[in-house]
Amino acid sequence: MAISSDCLNQLNRVLICATDMTSVPVSKPVMLDVEVDRSLLDVLYRGRLMELRDRAETEGLSKSGSVEVLRARLIQNLVLGEIDLSWEGIQSLTHKEAGAVLKVFGIKSSGSHKERRQRLWLHLNFDSRRLSVEHLADIERDELHELCLRLELPLTGTRTVLMGHVAGVLTSQGRGWGRIKRSLWRSGIPDASKQAPKAEDIEDAKEILEVEAVDDGSFGKASPVAVLEDARDSIVKDVDKSDPEAQGALLTIGARVEELERMIGSILRGHSGTWGSAEEGLLLRLAERRGWPLESEEVCSRVISVATNIAESKGASIGEGVRSRVDAAATMSRVRKRMEYAETLIEDD
Repeated sequence: MAISSDCLNQLNRVLICATDMTSVPVSKPVMLDVEVDRSLLDVLYRGRLMELRDRAETEGLSKSGSVEVLRARLIQNLVLGEIDLSWEGIQSLTHKEAGAVLKVFGIKSSGSHKERRQRLWLHLNFDSRRLSVEHLADIERDELHELCLRLELPLTGTRTVLMGHVAGVLTSQGRGWGRIKRSLWRSGIPDASKQAPKAEDIEDAKEILEVEAVDDGSFGKASPVAVLEDARDSIVKDVDKSDPEAQGALLTIGARVEELERMIGSILRGHSGTWGSAEEGLLLRLAERRGWPLESEEVCSRVISVATNIAESKGASIGEGVRSRVDAAATMSRVRKRMEYAETLIEDD
């Protein structure tokens, strides 16, 4: 059967288009053999919440979210800024490249190619404390459908079926995402930087050592038991409403109120009885030096609030900015009631 010239022309055009499509280079992410800024990565691994927030604000990035969400955002933008880590970009990563990216983020890097892609996408887009098997019951079907799409899971079925698919991935991934390895936030990268310490870091270390070495003085007298009890109650108040990580930190600090009170006294002696933002920051650094769990913003906020109350009970001069953040009158009222109650017990005896 004869083929018309029009049909031949159309067939030629189709063949030309197909040839052109096969010759178009496929965009691939930047290879990860390049050196990353180990010094910066080390700082981000060991950074506390407030430090990471300050860094994000300086870089013009959002400073919302938990310490781990913020850390992942900073690593993505500051350390791996040249890598396309959108969902499409993650799909184009090779098995080896996906493992290298996961190592930079400081999370589990083993597993199949699909498991690596799932873990990386979860780490960059969710807070592991908020996306858990227990929380799936609160998610709408459309959101579950989107999760299944991004996690490369079957998209058909009822809401319960979709929830089961996502739950299976979250269970299999376990604690492989959402939080960096403990050794990294404790010790960072060994020999990450050979640079000399900054002048401000040296001064900060000196100030901490000076505070720790201060002799007893006008603020060395221990606070009344009522003040310590109120401080302990304020730290652990409604602790069951906090996330598990913050609960453990608050309970730990609540059991060390006497140590907190002594640190506050040392700072007041070294700073002529003044309590303000500088003293708050010094207290947090001093507590971190002693291994206190202060990664959570909620925990830091409670410690600072309680510390200001203790400082005021010791007769410190409280800065106006600090005073506006703390209801000192309510605190003193609670302490007075405790002391009056203690006096009634003594009288009865």
